[in-house]
Amino acid sequence: MNLPIGLTLTRIVAVPLLILFLISSSRVHALIAAAIFTAAALTDWLDGVLARRRNQVTTLGTLLDPIADKLLVAAALVSLLTIDKIAAWAVVVIIGRELAVTGLRAVSAGHGVIVPASRLAKWKTASQYVAITMLILEKGIVSPTFHGAAVGVLWVAVALTLVSAVDYFYRFFRKADYRAIVPDEERWS
Repeated sequence: MNLPIGLTLTRIVAVPLLILFLISSSRVHALIAAAIFTAAALTDWLDGVLARRRNQVTTLGTLLDPIADKLLVAAALVSLLTIDKIAAWAVVVIIGRELAVTGLRAVSAGHGVIVPASRLAKWKTASQYVAITMLILEKGIVSPTFHGAAVGVLWVAVALTLVSAVDYFYRFFRKADYRAIVPDEERWS
């Protein structure tokens, strides 16, 4: 195991701690949850940088990294939903996009079509991390101004989530031969 994979595993291990502190009613626990989430989000950036810089990009790391990202974001969103800090529709849009794009990437890889993460997808991830951090902090900060800023960043994250999903599907269908992937009998059903 190398350091980038260790960082990815740390992100996975942080998920139960994040949930524990996030669903607590203590304002201090909200700050701890925000610190856990921020540290875990930073490992997402750091593991990729280290893997490329040290030439330690592995199949296991390539598999685990997006799983860890999705676990972290989904756990935070569902926990925020549980404590009424986010609307259910926003959680469904964000998690639904993650599942749809993950499925698309799996199907495309199975047909030899690689659809790499785009700069737009990286902006989407960063905006989700910022929005989630602000929503966690909002639990401990009672301020209409901060609430408005958190909701504004969440709207940006949702918009980037939708636009990046459309981008993935567009790039997939532009690169792939749709007829070779979807048999005639399934194409129109």
